[in-house]
Amino acid sequence: MKPIFRFALLLCLTSASTLPFAPTLDAHEGHEHAKSGEPANPPVMTSRSGAKVIAPAVDEDAFQFIVYGDRTGGVPAGLKVLEQAVVDTNLLDPDLVMTVGDLVQGYNETEEWLSQADEYKEIMNRLKMRWFPVAGNHDVYWRGKKAAPPGQHESNYEANFGPLWYSFRHKNAGFIVLFSDEGDPKTNLKGFNVGALQQMSQKQLDFLHQSLKDLADQDHVFVFLHHPRWIGGGYTGSNWTEVHDRLKNAGNVSAVFAGHIHRMRYDGNQDGIEYFALATTGGHIPNDTPIPDAGHLHHFNVVTVRPERITVAALPVGAVFDPKQFTPEFLAEVEKAKSIRPKQLSENILLSVDGSAAGEIQLELENPASRPVEMTLFLSVNSLMNEWKSTLDHQHLTLEPGEKTTLEFLLQRDSESSHNMTLPAVTVATRYLGQSGAIELPPTEHPIGLRLSEVPADYFRSATNHALLISDEASAVAIESDSFQLPPGAFTLETWFKPQVAEDNDAIIAKTQTSEYAFFADHGVVRFSVYVGGKYVSAVAQDALPENEWSHLAGVFDGEQVALYINGKKIDSKPARGKRKGNSLPLFLGADPDGSGAPTRSFAGQLDEFRLSSSARYSNDFEPQKRFEPDASTVLLHHFDRTVGPFLLDHSASAANGLLGKTSRLVPVE
Repeated sequence: MKPIFRFALLLCLTSASTLPFAPTLDAHEGHEHAKSGEPANPPVMTSRSGAKVIAPAVDEDAFQFIVYGDRTGGVPAGLKVLEQAVVDTNLLDPDLVMTVGDLVQGYNETEEWLSQADEYKEIMNRLKMRWFPVAGNHDVYWRGKKAAPPGQHESNYEANFGPLWYSFRHKNAGFIVLFSDEGDPKTNLKGFNVGALQQMSQKQLDFLHQSLKDLADQDHVFVFLHHPRWIGGGYTGSNWTEVHDRLKNAGNVSAVFAGHIHRMRYDGNQDGIEYFALATTGGHIPNDTPIPDAGHLHHFNVVTVRPERITVAALPVGAVFDPKQFTPEFLAEVEKAKSIRPKQLSENILLSVDGSAAGEIQLELENPASRPVEMTLFLSVNSLMNEWKSTLDHQHLTLEPGEKTTLEFLLQRDSESSHNMTLPAVTVATRYLGQSGAIELPPTEHPIGLRLSEVPADYFRSATNHALLISDEASAVAIESDSFQLPPGAFTLETWFKPQVAEDNDAIIAKTQTSEYAFFADHGVVRFSVYVGGKYVSAVAQDALPENEWSHLAGVFDGEQVALYINGKKIDSKPARGKRKGNSLPLFLGADPDGSGAPTRSFAGQLDEFRLSSSARYSNDFEPQKRFEPDASTVLLHHFDRTVGPFLLDHSASAANGLLGKTSRLVPVE
């Protein structure tokens, strides 16, 4: 149970006896707090022996209060910010909330002023704890057709919010609220940029003197006012120096808080007193542009008070959230929203050999969640860089729960010879509209399918010899499993391989996952593995391959054994009988698929000439061909010499063109 303490509210030199917004709390009885120097909490208890001793927490009185910045200038949006600040504050549950003035828009006559005051109080009264007002210029300046009454809006302020200056105690601290817009009572003029109008009256100075005297026994005293007169500039000519001297001489004033300037400012420790100016809690931000790192933002200050020190921290409004909202049901809903993926209804776009393409795309979107989602779809940045054009231009839509819709747009690309072209893709930005606010989900990219037009018969004859340069997983080439058929039984996997750096368990060519086949190199030592008879059978070399040199690798499964050939020489073989086990994952040239089909464990180096055959091509030593040719048993054949758009062309009857990765590069063979 939290202890409840009595507020000793000191309303010195005023006629008011209580504040309507801060009634006296019930006294707390029967609870003793440890004082400085008394024994701390009992030692940390454990049933373990021999472990390092953990010191208990320090037992001392401590509490927190929050300070709100200016609210004015942001109407009506500022009220929404204030409402969020109240929600944040209730979650943090401090002892009390202070303000620094400019509570209402003001600068008007009584009727409108009263309406704004009611609006502000209605929001602030949602706080679970007491809140304390400070008067700013917006709260007391009169503007209108009628003549201003004496003190302008001062009487309205005091009737609705409380005294213009007051003080009170809480736990080991004192709080003093000052009024920095007295102006000239003789002329009824008020102004915050004229020195003569920025004087604190003798009456208020006497109040300050008495308050500091009454609070002399407190560990800390905090002072609040609207105008940060200590910063000089337009405040030059005020009598702030006298005020500061009184605070300094008190000896226990720890901090002064003000607002008005709508940006955060810290003027350091002056004679033992820290000076803080807050930005806004709903007020107008300079240039309408939040710059959080420069102190232009909606925030509130959280002050932690301990007997020997205070700590001040700033939290952006909206940064506090309730961990109780993350129920299994809520998390499941968010996952449903994250799972939304466009489904391509239209045929894949036909890509010509010259790189041109055009077609109409239809994407279907469906919301499986029980809350609405907002979506924005646009052509990805990478697609635009690769000269794709589209009628899809930041298409905004809202999908209600269970709603399904179809989006249609044109996609086009002109002829060009770039080897860097990738699949066109649509970026989808999604917002889940939850009960307590919108949740921005990470944007996702969704490729648009392409199909290659017929390739000329002599296409593979006129190319300059190139190799595939592998530097990371994104440079591997993927060949989809459904694009080729390797019959059960014997097969041969072969390639030319030039390692640059030998690492641990590098995947050269692979389609594994407790199935299929692969070439791996462990610190340069190559092995050919086939999943057959319910297990992997591997033929393994004895020596590491030389780095930066080309070596021919051939792996053969003939139904009786798994054999590895390097540069035409049989290096190792292992008995292997039984059925081979397949999978639907991609075959990667330069990597190995993980369980989801993404490339992993790439090597560093080059590949040239890759062929997969549905026969046992080699049974004895042989002279490797520099360039492979297709025949009746060729299932896949890639020369790595030419590409069309994002495709590495297949020189076999399968026409199983490989899909280049984002960093795939073809380089001349040296």
